[in-house]
Amino acid sequence: MDGKWIEVKVVTSTQAIEPVSGIFYALDVKGLAIEDPNDINGRKQGPLTWDFADVNILEYGGKAAVVTGYFSAEDKLSEIIEYINDKLIELKNMGIDIGEGRVISKEVYEEDWANNWKKYYKPTKIGEKIVIKPIWEEYKENAGEIVVEIDPGMAFGTGTHETTRMCIEALEKYVSNDTTVFDIGTGSGILAISAAKLGAGKVIGVDLDPVAVDSAKENASFNKLNNIEILYGNLMDVVNGKAEIIVANIIAEIIVVLSEDVKKSLLPNGYFITSGIIKEREKMVTDKLISLGFKIEEVNTQGEWVCIVAKGDKL
Repeated sequence: MDGKWIEVKVVTSTQAIEPVSGIFYALDVKGLAIEDPNDINGRKQGPLTWDFADVNILEYGGKAAVVTGYFSAEDKLSEIIEYINDKLIELKNMGIDIGEGRVISKEVYEEDWANNWKKYYKPTKIGEKIVIKPIWEEYKENAGEIVVEIDPGMAFGTGTHETTRMCIEALEKYVSNDTTVFDIGTGSGILAISAAKLGAGKVIGVDLDPVAVDSAKENASFNKLNNIEILYGNLMDVVNGKAEIIVANIIAEIIVVLSEDVKKSLLPNGYFITSGIIKEREKMVTDKLISLGFKIEEVNTQGEWVCIVAKGDKL
């Protein structure tokens, strides 16, 4: 394929970002980039939810949201476009404001997709201790700081998005020296690595995307860690044993499905830290967790996003 991809953009509204993303999830999308005028750092998504930095949104006057899917060059573009247009009509008929609803496609090269945004990605302080530093940037560490070296590549996790930030802040609060942490949907490994550098005794990161697994392993090596393991597999299916903390920055619908397996893998009085949840889906997630015996310890919000910390004290 020589690194060639089909890029399909939907110019839409902030309100329609999630349902439009769902259209792409129903297809064999290889990656997804979300550019939101309310979040100029944007998000990059693979099979689940990935962080991204991009400024293409400025092409649309800074007002429209843009959801961009990347497909294999061998995929049938005409069928993809037809499917997306049909689904956009359905959303509009359901009363969802899809904005312009324009579909744009072109061929792109992997190098452009993967590297174009790097000049906008700078060291970022999160919480009280963690500093997320791109490996190509210089940074002078201050006293008490913990620097996490990251090259997200094509995988989830730059630390710029609210969901990632809230998860890291929760990890700062709940990780201790003897903690075992499972990071489900690890992406670039940013949450797993942060937990490991915060002093967790053992960290396991899992992803079902082999590109993400390779990225997370490489990032773990950049940070010279010996208390972290990255596994390839279908989320909770490949994790053995139990943990004091399970973190998942995914999307609400998948969190609801995963929560029963999380319950089985969480030690008594352990914590389930989860984000990737828009405000409108908060109740769906909390209701499910409460029905399973979790106690909702915290609900934190940044922008349109929610991070829920649930304690398994009734498990």
